[in-house]
Amino acid sequence: MLQTEENSVCSAQDVAQLLKRMAFEIVERNLVSEKLVLVGILTRGVSLARRLQKIIGETANRDLPLGVLDITLYRDDLSSATHHPVVRKTEIPFSLDGVTVILVDDVLYTGRTVRAALDSLIDFGRPQSIQLAVLVDRGCRELPIAADFVGVSVPASAQDRVMVRVEESDGFDRITVMPRDSTSGE
Repeated sequence: MLQTEENSVCSAQDVAQLLKRMAFEIVERNLVSEKLVLVGILTRGVSLARRLQKIIGETANRDLPLGVLDITLYRDDLSSATHHPVVRKTEIPFSLDGVTVILVDDVLYTGRTVRAALDSLIDFGRPQSIQLAVLVDRGCRELPIAADFVGVSVPASAQDRVMVRVEESDGFDRITVMPRDSTSGE
């Protein structure tokens, strides 16, 4: 992986390779599963899920349904996060009953986002199983949650900020680690 003075961990080329490897691992693990769907957690998880969908479609000739999940109202820090949370639209245009869900997010940190996503998914049906795919596992877990598919593990302390940037929302792809300052959040 690339390391520069700007604390860049992965370049755009690295991110593309990580997603390609993750897509192959998802297909390999789920060869016999005919009921496989992708669900991306807003915001960057959706962009990554769309890319995984495209790679899987092109390389494995599998057209996977894609859903979009907003976990805002399921967060355990909702009352302290903001007085005016922005609730966006969850779009899961298929049944989750009996399917294998690949839940996609950008960074796995404390595990609280994934816990909220699991609670939200269960409100939409009863999947056969849920597998977690994350581009970055940064450690520092507060809940016993682990990813099934990881692009890259980036050991970072709680004082560090791991930032994933994606072309769709940021104009470029990059993963960086930087010291957290008092005005930044993650």
